[in-house]
Amino acid sequence: MIKKLLLFVLLAGAGVMFWTGISDYEVKQDLNPIASYYADQGLEETGAANLVTAVVVRYRGLDTLGEVVILFLTASILGFFLIKRDGKNDFRESSEILKTASRLLEPIIILAGVYVFVNGHLTPGGGFQGGAILASALILAYLANPNDSISKTLLKITESFSGLSFVIIGVLGIILAGGFLDSTLLPAGSIGNLISAGVIPIIYLFVGLKVGSELAGIVTNLKYAPKNESE
Repeated sequence: MIKKLLLFVLLAGAGVMFWTGISDYEVKQDLNPIASYYADQGLEETGAANLVTAVVVRYRGLDTLGEVVILFLTASILGFFLIKRDGKNDFRESSEILKTASRLLEPIIILAGVYVFVNGHLTPGGGFQGGAILASALILAYLANPNDSISKTLLKITESFSGLSFVIIGVLGIILAGGFLDSTLLPAGSIGNLISAGVIPIIYLFVGLKVGSELAGIVTNLKYAPKNESE
């Protein structure tokens, strides 16, 4: 009964949120300078009728390359190290070199991930990139110590709490500021300072934790996936 009531409250809140956004929506007739450049020069410079494709592979092609490389490396690394053992997915035996290197690198990787999403409003990066870096530390730990494990419950709680907090901040932006995830929910502060950009650093914090816990959960599920009954 409590779960159904909670679900009803969440759905009602989502309905109010979307209705508020739709009722106050105003069509902007003017593009910002970057979008105007794409619209005015994109067809001539790229010859592509699909402007979105032109932006992704031409103007932001380096970003796209980075995303493709990350996905390729992730799939390749997991495919190389995962094996079947006692009906479960497991990692290959580690070496002393990898174990020693992991003890040195894991704290540095975690610190780098936290730095990336904490400073996402000041430097290139943000929650997605920082969360992926955090997850890479867990992958390294699994590769170095295949018998170690991490609590699935902890990962699920972290993921759920981060996602819920993200939504709550968004709704508060509608109620107390100018819209969903409006950064003016908190004072903007001075540009260049760590405590600045309103609520954006907090948003990046929860995004980083959510992405990191999701990716770590994927690796954990692969490691402990049960054997197919048909095998």
